[in-house]
Amino acid sequence: MADGYELTEEHLSFREVVREICADKIAPRAAEIDATGEFPWDVARTLADNGLLGLHIAEEYGGSGADTLTFCILVEEVARVCASSSVIPLVQKLGSMPLLMAASHEQKQRWFPAIASGGDLISYCISEPDAGSDAAGMRTTAVRDGDAWLLNGTKSWISMASASSAFAVLAKTDPDAGARGVSAFYVRHDDPGFSVGRAEHKLGIRGSPTCQVHFDDCRIPGDRLLGEEGRGFTYAMQAFDHTRLVVGAQAVGIAQGAIDAATGYVRQRRQFGKPVGAFQGVQFMLADMVTETVAARQLVYLAAAKADRGDDDLTLYSSMAKLKAGDVAMRVTVDAVQLHGGYGYTTEYPVERYMRDAKITQIYEGTQEIQRLVIGRQLLGRLS
Repeated sequence: MADGYELTEEHLSFREVVREICADKIAPRAAEIDATGEFPWDVARTLADNGLLGLHIAEEYGGSGADTLTFCILVEEVARVCASSSVIPLVQKLGSMPLLMAASHEQKQRWFPAIASGGDLISYCISEPDAGSDAAGMRTTAVRDGDAWLLNGTKSWISMASASSAFAVLAKTDPDAGARGVSAFYVRHDDPGFSVGRAEHKLGIRGSPTCQVHFDDCRIPGDRLLGEEGRGFTYAMQAFDHTRLVVGAQAVGIAQGAIDAATGYVRQRRQFGKPVGAFQGVQFMLADMVTETVAARQLVYLAAAKADRGDDDLTLYSSMAKLKAGDVAMRVTVDAVQLHGGYGYTTEYPVERYMRDAKITQIYEGTQEIQRLVIGRQLLGRLS
């Protein structure tokens, strides 16, 4: 299918295996993970033990070499029961992308086996206090110091920061060159001058630690530069093409989890002598919820197929997938709360958690406004 995708028997079998793992090991922990806000090391180990943290890494470097569609199925199924836990594989891929695109064969041999096995969790450091959507406006610098690099600055909103031992970091090597002055580096948690700040107190995905990270004359070896100096921003934008669609998969999973909860509830809850689900208005709400979620899933899967084929319209489809799925997740989870009535507003049922978790899919990896800007420019080019 030149402009489509196909779910193979392998994809369907993989989904069933992951769904079983999620039901057995992750779903029972979801409410507790959210309530405590603690990183679920047991879930990370479960994912690692089942070879699910190295899906995106080639077999020669210790991974599975799975396609992007397989990876999306993984994130979707985990998010269906626990959005916090789905951030673990999502960020593992995001942090790996600069290495996948720019690292040398020797660097990949050194770093990827530990990432693929889950021995190293890896975070991605691009956003800063004054450079979020405007990533090219970052102020973190990297300067040569003999045979090493010295990094100085602060990164913000770093997912998994306090759990990760490895970091892909974007920094200015030529502060006067704008986006062309950004380079990419591999940093370790125990490098001198590196530290993690306090965790943010968040609305959702509370079990995924989001922190600032600080570089205070952080000294790293000279061979930690990824790819060419000055090409870091290009690597970053290309990485987003491959990971925004995975956020779309996360959003689809959250929406599906909310639909599952809502349909179960309206079957059992009785009002006026019959199940709530017997009322046409409720059925219409569910019809819209599931239709929009299925549509979003198709767009995510299509974007995943385009990523694997290397289609030249990947940027467009990845942004559309993230945009559509994020907006659908928000609408669906709000409706799921509504269908639960007053109970939906309590922690007794999971839909309020799904609603809180859904919001982040409209914000990180580029806000919905940025996605619309990307889509518009893909269609029209830059007009100013």
